[in-house]
Parts: sequence; C-alpha cells; structure tokens
Amino acid sequence: MFTKYGYGTLAFITFTVILIVVLAFFLKNDYLKYFIVTASTLFLIFTIYFFRDPERVPPNKENVIVSPADGKVLLIKNTSGNDFINEEAIQISVFMSPFDVHVNRIPISGKVEYLKYVEGKFLTAFNDKADSENERNEIGILSKHGKVFFTQVAGIFARRIISELKQGDSVKIAERFGMIKFGSRSDIVVPKNKWIPVVKEGEHVTAGETIIFKLANEKN
Repeated sequence: MFTKYGYGTLAFITFTVILIVVLAFFLKNDYLKYFIVTASTLFLIFTIYFFRDPERVPPNKENVIVSPADGKVLLIKNTSGNDFINEEAIQISVFMSPFDVHVNRIPISGKVEYLKYVEGKFLTAFNDKADSENERNEIGILSKHGKVFFTQVAGIFARRIISELKQGDSVKIAERFGMIKFGSRSDIVVPKNKWIPVVKEGEHVTAGETIIFKLANEKN
C-alpha cells in the first residue's frame, strides 16, 4: 500500500525516469546509457519503497501513548515544557532515516487544541537544537489524561512537512495524519508528573504500534 501523500511525487518521478530512460537509449556510449538507465531505475524503486504505507494495529490498551513516527529513539530528556505544556516535562525524540516508513500517526486519542507551524532552520536531525530551531509543525492534543505535545520536524534534507490536522479536530490513536518527506524527526513532550517513558535510547519504534509512554500510576 502506498500513501496518498506521495501520489504527486510518485507520478512526477515516474514520468521523469521514463523520459530519462527513453532519452538515454539515443546515446552512443553504451556504458553511459546503461549507467543512466540503471541509476534512474534504482531511484524509482527507492521512491516507491519510501512511500509505502503498511497497516498498523494500535495496542489494545488505554492510558498509553504510541510513537507518532517510525524510527530510532534519538534521545530521552527532561525539559521545562513549551507553549502548550507549561510545566516540567519529558521529551522523547524519534529519528526517521530515509529507509523508515514516513507516514505519521496520532499518538493518543483526543482533540487537537494547539497547532503552530514554525519557520526555521534545517539543521541535521541529530543536532541538539533541531527541536527548537528547525522548521516544524507543532501539535497539541488534549486527551482524557491531559495534554500531549508532538512535532513534525524538518531536517537538512527533509523540507516537506505534510499535515491534514486542523484545530478542533477529534482524533484517534494510530490514525494517519501526515508525513515528513525524506527523513527527519518527531519530538513528543508530556508532563513529567503524569507519564513515564517505556522505551530506551537507540530502540527502534513503530508509528501507531509501539508504546513510548504509560501513565505514571499504571503498573502495567
């Protein structure tokens, strides 16, 4: 299954690759011809692979937050909060490589109460300041357990953030809502006194399925 967020890009790249391959056959240099055809075909295959969108099954549990993105847990740290969560908080950052699924999913059911698109820099996703200085889409959900804040962050190569969310939307855990094209990161911030992380730095997580936080007063 391919994501609808990639239809336009897939169509453009497919057309371009076909055109390049056709033109390459008019070259007299066979080595150059076959190199162009091979490289173009591999690029098309990678693009098709990049825009895959597998089905996901959310955990059959309440009182949890799932990852909004596929990728590796880049860091877990304490923060002073932000404009949506005005208290001591915990942040988990997930890095998406170009080989991860890039469709983003809702981390917890609730209502979208905060939306802000911030124009900024395009630092690498690993940079400590990427969460606060890079171009990003900030989203705040009010769940039955309180506020949950998360982002779609652009990177040095990923400069196309897509989101269908509008302020006031009711959303469900694991629903698709957008994507970041060609790799970057997502940061999830929650009140420190309410949630505890259940993943470790370096762990690979799956959007819509992997639990990253549970309520602090929950035993399981």
